[in-house]
Amino acid sequence: MPSRRLDLSVSLVCLALLGYFAWHAYKGPRGYGYQHGLESKAALLQDEFDTEQRARVRLEHKVALLRPESLDPDMLDEMARSLLEVAAPNELVTFQKP
Repeated sequence: MPSRRLDLSVSLVCLALLGYFAWHAYKGPRGYGYQHGLESKAALLQDEFDTEQRARVRLEHKVALLRPESLDPDMLDEMARSLLEVAAPNELVTFQKP
């Protein structure tokens, strides 16, 4: 009889521990809800990274146009006029927001 009582108490303790860990896996601070939040945050960060990557590619292209070996005269003219704020009297100047 004492052996059965010991078996029952060990089983109850194991069941209680299993319940404790199951509850924490589901509702705890590092459970499934937290994992879902991390996945959402990772998706937002990936979108931000992709946006920054596209901006970097655009800037690299613009820099490539200004390199001495492949200087684009139109780009040079545009930048000079923009920085010096110079225009010919017969030109129409329009400003665009970046």
